Amino acid sequence: MASSDKTPGAMPPGDGSVPPGKAMTVGQHILDKGAQMLQSLKPIKKMSQHVCTFAVYSHDMSRQIETHHYVTRLNQDFLQCAVYDSDDSIGRLIGVEYIVSDRIFDTLPPEEQKLWHSHGYEITSGLWINPRVPEMIQKSELRDLARTYGKFWCTWQVDRGDRVPLGAPALMMSPQGVNMGMIKPELIQKRDEKYSISSDELTRTRIDIGVPESTNPKYADYWMQTGKGFAIDVQRTDMKTRAPFP
Repeated sequence: MASSDKTPGAMPPGDGSVPPGKAMTVGQHILDKGAQMLQSLKPIKKMSQHVCTFAVYSHDMSRQIETHHYVTRLNQDFLQCAVYDSDDSIGRLIGVEYIVSDRIFDTLPPEEQKLWHSHGYEITSGLWINPRVPEMIQKSELRDLARTYGKFWCTWQVDRGDRVPLGAPALMMSPQGVNMGMIKPELIQKRDEKYSISSDELTRTRIDIGVPESTNPKYADYWMQTGKGFAIDVQRTDMKTRAPFP
């Protein structure tokens, strides 16, 4: 089943706004609170930024979604993000994105680079924001991020109405300032109104952010040069087996 196909099979009941299932019991709430007090949850506590932007499906660029990335910086050249469909308390985890600097990206082989997208346009066009963080505070970080590349796999296609994660993951691409890569104005307007910002104004304030080219610029944002995207097919295969225990 390709990620470009329609929702595979029947879905559980519900309207799709939340996953199907019973409400949590008092006992479950107590257990969660106790666990939070006793466990470190170190990876989650390392999430230091909330980024709101947009993404498009590699196999169908007419499908565009607002995304909320909760970012952990592992070092100066590598970030990892848990991606949600909203910043509400019931936001659904829809995928994961890895972000690398141009220094790391330029070491990747061409076939791998084709799966990655650039972030320069997202940032200079005002699509990439850190909600409620003043622009002057995040400006230096944006300069660095404009030189980065991301690989984003969507595991829950909520925009097609999936009530639970179904089918194969889908590779996502970043918005770009050409033809199919342009984000629909109504999506931007809705996001801007929510956070009381103007993407157009952010574009003007970010005009001084440079977007240097990679040494291999033709492989990232592969669809822009070829008109070709990527979709995953799930296929049955013979399992590899291990030797029996002695």
